[in-house]
Amino acid sequence: GIGCSSRLPYYMNTYAMQTIHGRAAAIATGLKVANPGICVWQISGDGDGLAIGGNHFIHAMRRNIDINIVLLNNRIYGLTKGQYSPTSARGFVSKSSPYGTVEDPFQPGELTIGARGHFFARAVANDGPEVINILKAAQQHKGASVCEILQNCVIFNNGIYDPIYTKDGRKKNAIYVRHGQRLVFGENDEYGLMQDGFGLKVVKIGENGITLDQILVHDAHAEDSTLQLKLALMDNEHGFPVALGVIRDVEAPTYDECVHRQIEEVKAKKNYHNFEQLLNTNDTWEVK
Repeated sequence: GIGCSSRLPYYMNTYAMQTIHGRAAAIATGLKVANPGICVWQISGDGDGLAIGGNHFIHAMRRNIDINIVLLNNRIYGLTKGQYSPTSARGFVSKSSPYGTVEDPFQPGELTIGARGHFFARAVANDGPEVINILKAAQQHKGASVCEILQNCVIFNNGIYDPIYTKDGRKKNAIYVRHGQRLVFGENDEYGLMQDGFGLKVVKIGENGITLDQILVHDAHAEDSTLQLKLALMDNEHGFPVALGVIRDVEAPTYDECVHRQIEEVKAKKNYHNFEQLLNTNDTWEVK
């Protein structure tokens, strides 16, 4: 979608275009269905992808189209000079909400999973190694993938992610989730996540008899998204670390493959395979 996020193609050695604002997912869908062999990446901001493009976003997830969406989330409209966006927090003061917003924000992970999405990952923009990790995982995933990139808008919303924008900050305030590994974090991996009823809780390993064996193991491939959703929703404001890495990665049929499979199945049952044969399928008369 046209805008700050989509200046990215100018810095990439690839075939790219800017689409109408909010319509990137629609264009990406058409590209992939028309040519399933190409690898399609969609670059969107939180405004482009989740406001005017929100309807396209949820249906791309529901259909599981094999496209990769990079969602650059700075919680503000940067290009149009600082209006609040669908991911801005309640009470956020901006040019379009001088007294604070009275809306609750979208949580991209919750929206993705709620729309039946099968892949969601998250990284901080200046954490190069982790950005590479999740982009590789998205490319290898067959189906719609969403990589949320948390980034500061240095002009209109600088510092929004300060608690996790440094390596030291991430050690204290973030958790890197890895499939098959314990959900531990902290400067010395001294904290972990345990299930607490229907929720999660942070515990310190070694205290109150808690051992490493009691810490949850991350399962990114579980079809039941209950725990994945809880990880995606964690934030520092409620005493939890922010989850970074691949949170959900589940296999499922893709829309583009299913469309082409259906076409081939229908063609195989037809008596005609080109336009001339179609014209001759019914009764014909020769006029002399």
